Amino acid sequence: MEQRLGEARLQDGTEIRYAVVGVGPVAICVPGWVSHLELSWALPPEREFYEGLAESRTLIRYDRPGCGLSGPTSRTDVVDLELEVLDALSAAIDVDRFDLIGSSFGAPLAVKWAARHPSSVANLVLYGGWVDGPSLAEPALRDHILGLVDEHWGFASDVLTEMFAPDADAGLRASLSRYQRESATAAMAHHLLAACYEIDITDELPRVVAPTSVVHRSGDRAVPIAQGHRLAAGINGATMTVLDGRSHIPFAGDTRSLLTAMRQGLGLAPLPPRKPPVLTTRQNQVAALVAQGCSNRQIADQLVITERSAESHVERIRARLGFRSRAQVAAWYVAMNPTEILPS
Repeated sequence: MEQRLGEARLQDGTEIRYAVVGVGPVAICVPGWVSHLELSWALPPEREFYEGLAESRTLIRYDRPGCGLSGPTSRTDVVDLELEVLDALSAAIDVDRFDLIGSSFGAPLAVKWAARHPSSVANLVLYGGWVDGPSLAEPALRDHILGLVDEHWGFASDVLTEMFAPDADAGLRASLSRYQRESATAAMAHHLLAACYEIDITDELPRVVAPTSVVHRSGDRAVPIAQGHRLAAGINGATMTVLDGRSHIPFAGDTRSLLTAMRQGLGLAPLPPRKPPVLTTRQNQVAALVAQGCSNRQIADQLVITERSAESHVERIRARLGFRSRAQVAAWYVAMNPTEILPS
């Protein structure tokens, strides 16, 4: 699959970038904490997860203000801003009714929308969500984590990755740490994480009328499973699916079982096995040089080919992987070759 990027605008002019992939009824994904549409598409496990959701659906993902490709914002009302984003996004893609998928912080935000716009949501799927943020961690621990983000965003991203994805291998954890840092500044990361700890949707739960599926991993280290049970118990008719695993991030650990459960919530059948795209030997060589930051001229010199041939190889790589930029190719190569030491 190849994602297509679009743009929506809030009333104050803030730019919202979104990505479209797949064909079928619309399903909108509310992002978790921080996100980056292009870098996430270059991360093989994450891309495979979203491609799995996009089979038989037109999947819409977006970066909220201050994250990834979207424009900056000085607003501090995270929840109200998110609801404005969803309103602008649904208008931009011209859809009145859609499936809504919320993962992590996106789950309580999706509940907020579904409670306030009941006629717009066909199916609601919630993964790794919670009811009230203040109960996620003791105040001292919350203050410690937020302070760490402020003082050392690099180290904090490593610590949070260990918490969010303990089932991931070392290569994926390293990629996730970089991904978080490139998705948002330390100040924005702090702002959004604080909102995660503050949000409370207790009053909204009884107002949700959409068919709702709640999915949670039994050993989630970031959000205790008790929160998932509270979500399901608070929404009339909601189903609860408990999966094995410790990772909070959906594309770490047993992604196949999670995809099956989430697709069931959308009324879709399980996916057949898939093979990821494979590059030729020469294309892998070119991708490695792109990851090192080489220009087409430098690639040509190293591989003893013409500059035009180097450019063609890069274009074929982008086409095969469904990427738009060299940065995505570089991120993909690093994620696929975690033990390889590239020049700094």
